[in-house]
Amino acid sequence: MNKRVLAMLLGILALALVAGTPGWAQKPIKFGFMAPLTGPAAQVGKDMVDGLKMYFEENGYQLGGRKLELIIEDSQGRPEVALNKLRKYIESDQVDLVGGEAFAHIALAMAPKADEYKIPMIFPVAASDDLTQRQRNKWVVRTGWTGSQPSHPFGEWVVKNTKYRRVVTIAADYAFGWEVVGGFQRTFEESGGQVIQKLWVPLNVADWAPYLSQIRRDADAVFALAVAAAQLRFPKQYEDAGLKGRLPLIAGAVSFDESALPRMGDEALGGLSPLMYSAALDTPAMKEWVKKYKAKYGKVPSYYSETCYTTGRWLDIAAKAVGGKVEDREAFLAAMRKVEMPDALRGPLKLDTYGNPIQNIYIRKVERKDGELQNTVIYTYPAVSQFWKWNPEEYLKQPPYTRDYPPCKHC
Repeated sequence: MNKRVLAMLLGILALALVAGTPGWAQKPIKFGFMAPLTGPAAQVGKDMVDGLKMYFEENGYQLGGRKLELIIEDSQGRPEVALNKLRKYIESDQVDLVGGEAFAHIALAMAPKADEYKIPMIFPVAASDDLTQRQRNKWVVRTGWTGSQPSHPFGEWVVKNTKYRRVVTIAADYAFGWEVVGGFQRTFEESGGQVIQKLWVPLNVADWAPYLSQIRRDADAVFALAVAAAQLRFPKQYEDAGLKGRLPLIAGAVSFDESALPRMGDEALGGLSPLMYSAALDTPAMKEWVKKYKAKYGKVPSYYSETCYTTGRWLDIAAKAVGGKVEDREAFLAAMRKVEMPDALRGPLKLDTYGNPIQNIYIRKVERKDGELQNTVIYTYPAVSQFWKWNPEEYLKQPPYTRDYPPCKHC
């Protein structure tokens, strides 16, 4: 058989194989992923994209055995831009699923569109409680967390493990801040503590000094939440105000996240905070992943990177469960909700019936190791639900956390 005949036979065989493959399997899966790549949260957006890309690059840009086309758009941290980009995904790009976004208020604007378009929508970062509670949507799955989820066990832990009984809270004045503070206040006071003052700081304020000067000095500690650019500045301003030596600093959720921690100094040492992630988690899987991430991107991975990396794996597992046929959206959505990851980087993961992860919450302390600051895990609460120890139906009858709820009855 000469080479020409052999080539012809191979070509016929290839065509036969293609002809025997369903049309949907010959097309790439299109995933529209949105993140704030410009504006004050640009570093967060970059970490999100880096984490997601890392998973797909390791797996040859495939999802469920099919080629993946990842379409990344910049939300700019603006709801109107995000909704326009979402419309583009659906009408022009004709994506099979959408996800991403960091800001809770933008996710809440996007979520109803998932039901309108009947398209799976996955949120790895946006933490608004009601996204998987009072305003939950059928087509939405979250692989991250709710704002109050880490705060619930932390309020209890502080009473059980410190001498802090009278605490002042100071936090960014928007929904995420209300939820982080509200979750802490509720369990802290149920465990015997008292919140004696609540201070709210406008989201884009650069100088916290006028607010720091209002902190009551008869407190035992200060619970703080700073985000975006303030996340980096707050510990230094707290120290400069002469407060660190007088009032120990405990913090909500992302205040000491690895996205900012490497640029902090001694002012962050000793800071306590709760989250479902720490790059210093002492497990072989986390150590190996952090090593690979640092080699690739030259920095310690933040929680934003981990949740998006894990989301890539989550989607891959779900797509494989439906044989790659994500076009059957109902089946794919059901598969997304059934995913369980006992070996996830941050610890065991599975969804509750409301579409939010049940996961470990770690109490972390900022320490210096080998010349670098890290969030050392000092206690683990396993399998924490977004509803903590309460019955979900009873929990949802309560008002959502706001700047005025829970009320400050000890102020």
